[in-house]
Amino acid sequence: MKTDTLTPELLHKKPEAVNKKELTMKTKTLTPELLHKMDAYWRAANYLSVGQIYLYDNPLLKEPLKLSHVKPLVVGHWGTTPGQNFIYVHLNRVIKKYDLNMFYIAGPGHGGPALVGNVYLEGTYSVIYPSISRDEAGLQKLFKQFSFPGGISSHVAPTTPGSIHEGGELGYSLSHAFGAAFDNPDLIAACVIGDGEAETGPLATAWQSNKFLNPITDGVVLPILHLNGYKISNPTVLDRIEHEELEQFLRGCGWTPHFVEGDEPEKMHELMATTLDKAIEDIRQIQKNARSKNDTTRSRWPMIVLKSPKGWTGPRVVDGLQIEGTFRAHQVPLLVDSEHPDHVKQLESWMKSYKAEELFDEDGRLMPELADLAPKGDRRMGANPHANGGILLRDLRMPDFHVHAVKVPSPGR
Repeated sequence: MKTDTLTPELLHKKPEAVNKKELTMKTKTLTPELLHKMDAYWRAANYLSVGQIYLYDNPLLKEPLKLSHVKPLVVGHWGTTPGQNFIYVHLNRVIKKYDLNMFYIAGPGHGGPALVGNVYLEGTYSVIYPSISRDEAGLQKLFKQFSFPGGISSHVAPTTPGSIHEGGELGYSLSHAFGAAFDNPDLIAACVIGDGEAETGPLATAWQSNKFLNPITDGVVLPILHLNGYKISNPTVLDRIEHEELEQFLRGCGWTPHFVEGDEPEKMHELMATTLDKAIEDIRQIQKNARSKNDTTRSRWPMIVLKSPKGWTGPRVVDGLQIEGTFRAHQVPLLVDSEHPDHVKQLESWMKSYKAEELFDEDGRLMPELADLAPKGDRRMGANPHANGGILLRDLRMPDFHVHAVKVPSPGR
């Protein structure tokens, strides 16, 4: 843990007035080294996401990008993807720090590149699909298969490891999260909710499900409202109301909201890390109090509001139009085809901005110091048994049905 330099105010105080509390107020949650690694991991996830949407070949850009390297028909959703990648790397950190049993629900599930990319980075994808290996050949297949004939869908699908929520099913993510948490006292369901999705009837009602959560026998739902301002072609309601009104709304639904807002990566990493630590520690304190005292009093569980630009880190302006931070970032921000030949260079510049040479070695493998950031074994969110159908199945305890048979000696009686 490192402490910031003393502020001018503290320097001009008398020595006895500079107390320990004031010094620790400026303590950082992330060391500079960890912050650098987490940002690199986020860049790797973003790079994989763009590659999945666009590339047919040349996955590491070892040669200049050409139109023939790009898929003939580009389909996907970029806008929500970088925010979800950001959330995933931060959840990985708290899973390791607190040894959490946690998995991820992608409410804005059309952001398929984020979940597929992250379960690939953590290694789960290659375990389930060995042909998608963790090297350059595997990257090429990973990119080509996305939203491609004979490949995988562009949203979070049942084939995505760690997914229990169909990506095209907007509105039910929070209900699915609570369904998973009930009667699973050690589980945390991290549920990312799109602000467009939050306008649907099912989601607007599901905020109230915290009233049914028993802190002794149930697990926890950690909602993360992804407030990026726009749905497919319009602004969102929750982004257009005042901060105070949104906070009052969420408090009125029974939650304690914590806000993470901004667009500068370094500041956002630190703020998100500090906020997540606070949320996890509050959750543990609520559970400890309830379980040690057999107290089922309804608690105000924490939640997070992440406000970041739609299409964060993507192209800012294309053909004179603002992209990042607008509805135009929702799907494909760049049309790369024979009618837009200049967009090939813009796509190449975008992908190179993530500096893949710092993230992957010559063979296309994630650098070991970055791979080490992911949890291990079943603690990986893509490998969590609660999110992989079949692993926890057991036979129902059924009585002998013959005992309950009703004798029917003749028809119609």
